[in-house]
This record gives sequence, C-alpha cells and structure tokens, in this order.
Amino acid sequence: MRRFAVTVSALLVVLLFFGSAATAQSVRRVARIGMLCVPACKVPYIEAFSDELQKIGWVEGTTIATERKDPDYHLDKLPALAADLVRSRPDLIVAFTPFAARAAKNATPDIPIVIILVADPVGMGLASSLARPGGNLTGVATMDRTDFGGKFLGILREVLPQAKRVGVFLNTSNEMHRLVFPETPTAAAKLGFQLDVIDVHEVGEVPRAVAAAKTRGAEALDIFSDPVFPPNRVADLAVQAGLPSISFDAGFARAGGLISYGPDFPALARIGAHYVDRILRGAKTAELPIEQPTKYLLVVNLKTAKSLGIEIPASLLARADEVIE
Repeated sequence: MRRFAVTVSALLVVLLFFGSAATAQSVRRVARIGMLCVPACKVPYIEAFSDELQKIGWVEGTTIATERKDPDYHLDKLPALAADLVRSRPDLIVAFTPFAARAAKNATPDIPIVIILVADPVGMGLASSLARPGGNLTGVATMDRTDFGGKFLGILREVLPQAKRVGVFLNTSNEMHRLVFPETPTAAAKLGFQLDVIDVHEVGEVPRAVAAAKTRGAEALDIFSDPVFPPNRVADLAVQAGLPSISFDAGFARAGGLISYGPDFPALARIGAHYVDRILRGAKTAELPIEQPTKYLLVVNLKTAKSLGIEIPASLLARADEVIE
C-alpha cells in the first residue's frame, strides 16, 4: 500500500511537471511583433496587413501580440521609435515605407525585419540582392525600376499631348526619391517635357508647393509618392489649382487626383503578412527572396478629368484597371 502511495505521488509530480511545461510552452507560442508605421498606423495598407495576418491564423492577443509605433507624420521621431521597439525585444519588426525600413535597419543587426512598400531595398543598401537579401531583412518591394519613369510620364503625355512644363514634387530626405529621380529627366526629355522640381519635406509645405508650381507655369504635376504627401490633400489642392496630376499610389486617383499608376499597396501589404508568418514559423530572413510587384494598377478619375476640362483618350481608358466616374 505504501509503495502504491509513493508511485501515485511520483506520478502526480510528473503530471504536474509536464502540465507546467505545456503551460509555459503555450505562453511562449504568443509571438511578439513590433510595427513601425509610416506615416501612421491607421492607413488602408496597414489595415490590410493586419487583416491578412488574422486570416492566416495570427490572432491578436491569442497567438500574437503587436506593439505599434506611429510617428504621426513627424518622421524625425522614427529613430527613437525604432530604438524603443528594439529594446522590447520582439520576435520581429515590420517596417512600412523606406523611412521606417532605414530606421529599423539602423536600430538592430539581428532582430528579423520585414519591410513593406520599399521601392528599391538593394539600391538603399538594405539588402545584398533581391534573391538572397542576407542579413536580417527581407520583405516586399514596390517597384521594378526598369524604365518606370518613362512609362509613368508616358501616361501623362497620352493625356496631355501639348503640355510642356511639369511640376515634380520630391522629398529629397526620402532615399528612394534620391535613387529614382535621376532617371526621370532623361525620360522627360524624350517625351518633350520640361521638369520643374519642387522639394517638399513636410505636410505643411504642400500648399506652398502647389502654388509655386502654378506660378512657375506648370501644366501638370508629377507627385512622387511619399508619406508627407497625403493623397487627398495633394489631390484637392491640384484640382483647385486647375492642374492635372499623376502619382504612384492608387489612393491618389481615388482621392481626386487625375491618374495613378503603381502597385496595389494593400495587396503588397498582404504579401508582407505571409513573410511574417514564415519567419515566425522558423524561416531564415536572409534566405527569403524579396518580392517585387508583377502588375501595376492604372486608375483614372473621370470625374476629375471632367472638372479640369480634359478628355481622357479611349485607348488609356481601355487599359485602366479602375475608372472613377
């Protein structure tokens, strides 16, 4: 009887041990990710990312815990926000846009980083190559740079066959703008455009930039997509100034800009969610190829065209993925 009691006691100890271990293991399965959002965390492409994570099984508070850092358009705060995330030691960091990607990469050489909406991570020096990024960073790029400037301005030429002068909004503190813009003047010259470059660094400078372009004789605006260029604000100001406009973000045309030509940002963000999933399940960041978009969306706002007195060629409308009437 005594031996039986000892055996039962030992069995209870073993069961308690494994029960505790299972509980601890369950706690450890709650993955922790940090999100560095630019310009803010409540924008459509970040909402799409979070939605996709949930669809593939990562439920906030149950299997994943997310810490979000949001500079609210004050991009100078990004290094400090990235440092805060690193100090909390998440399993990985998700960085949206080139500004956030640079801040995250500068903040940690070892925590895995998934970048989303960075046009040329190799050109920025964030990755060794698209096929084998190396280091602690991978994710989703937004651009195949092969003659993109020519295609972009070519659309503007179709719409405005007689136009000569184009105002270009750049943010030279954006590394991607500095990388991509040098290709633009050559494409513009071939199409007969003269470029008037206006450097814009803050949201508050946008009204002045639109007024300056109009004063200098711009007949259209080429808006390089950037977190400090809110699509709805720039689109409204361009229409008020009577200036046709084109930008990279589909949200720009949907907000009232004339045309947009670029990738589907929410769709790319959803792809980024699958990178997070793979890394949390054990994939090595350095060996996950960086994905590029294979399709660009052409969005035409006919309502804006009519308000500006512009007739959109039928050939362009036939190619459009979305026409807003």
